[in-house]
Amino acid sequence: MRGTVGRRFGGLALALLTGACSSTIVPAGVDRGAPPPQRAAPSTTAPTMPGVKVGAPATPIAPVAVVAPPADATSAIAAGWVAGPSITALPIEPAAAERALAAFRTSCPSLQRRTDATGLTRGADWAPACAAAAGADDAARFFRDQFETIQIGEGKAFATGYYEPEIAGSRTRRPGYEVPVYGLPDDLVEVDLTPFASDLAGRKIRGRVEGRRFVPYPDRAAIEQGALAGRGLEIAYAADPIELFFLQVQGSGRLRLPDGGVMRIGYAGQNGRAYTGIGALMRDRGLLAPGQASMQGIMAWLRAHPEEGRAIMRENKSVVFFRELTGPGPLGAMGVPVVGQTSVAADPRFVPLGAPVFLSMDRADANGIWIAQDTGGAIKGANRFDTFWGAGDDARAIAGGMSARGTAFLLVPRGTLARLSTTANGRAPARP
Repeated sequence: MRGTVGRRFGGLALALLTGACSSTIVPAGVDRGAPPPQRAAPSTTAPTMPGVKVGAPATPIAPVAVVAPPADATSAIAAGWVAGPSITALPIEPAAAERALAAFRTSCPSLQRRTDATGLTRGADWAPACAAAAGADDAARFFRDQFETIQIGEGKAFATGYYEPEIAGSRTRRPGYEVPVYGLPDDLVEVDLTPFASDLAGRKIRGRVEGRRFVPYPDRAAIEQGALAGRGLEIAYAADPIELFFLQVQGSGRLRLPDGGVMRIGYAGQNGRAYTGIGALMRDRGLLAPGQASMQGIMAWLRAHPEEGRAIMRENKSVVFFRELTGPGPLGAMGVPVVGQTSVAADPRFVPLGAPVFLSMDRADANGIWIAQDTGGAIKGANRFDTFWGAGDDARAIAGGMSARGTAFLLVPRGTLARLSTTANGRAPARP
């Protein structure tokens, strides 16, 4: 996340179970005090893990059958595309469409300026839809009139969830609030390796200068043991180190202050150390029982085993630094506020940032039109998505257990399919 705020490590439960990491990190959220909008199909509490919510089951729309795309495809064009179903056949829910239309409007300026890494669209292609969005009064009709559907590769989608956490915190250190929330250190240096060697193009590393040497920045254990103490880097103090750990995984969140106020914090940087998903470590060591591999299950184990839990958290050497956020937000990769139950993170090599996506999944609460306004370190590849649920207990419960499979259809401006079918670089996947 890019650009202005920072980032999540993508799919909260997945990030905890994998070694995902990213040089960019995005937040998420809804306006302070605003209840998250409701999407169709109420959630129910999962019997295997208190605090986790799972949506009502649903039957996904079957993808168009195609030959499997190349495993090493690095863009939507390389993965191959095929026309999806008629957009009029998709079950577009009016209220969800209204939220998606509002989010699409905020994305339009950037959407028309950005270079689309997917190879599918050009900035000018979005101009008619963006112009129509400005005055549209029927959201469902707007999407049906302005777009057509396209399936990338096999179309088989996987979606996780993220949210904006809220934890207890204080602007000053006081009894009960003693876990430092650090701002960005002034000696943290990011080096772009592109100018040094062609095989390092695009790679960046972070560290600090000691004398004439560039060395790794202190890791989590060193920082928790005081490596940054006494430098005035504390922007706040958290009440619970476990809650702060999970907030770092998300990349942004809210501190509920002792006086009832709220301090919003967002990603400012990262120490350059590799991210390690502690859930995978715990699972491999047999520490998690079946059904405990959610955020809630991992957190419960850490609380029940404080000493072992501290050691396991330190095996994730990555530390996120924060800054206080003011104004609208949190901001996603496009630099616009992400919206609960409307914004989704995607891989910009396969989905144009700002574009609508229709998800048809095996969980009803994940279904419908989403707007791709964010990215994530674990969100890589075609048809991989991370749904944003806003803030609050319900958002936390849904995002913590979100794992949905089904089909994804990208919504592109009308005429895109016809143009792609006549261009040399438009590769449609072969059907069986």
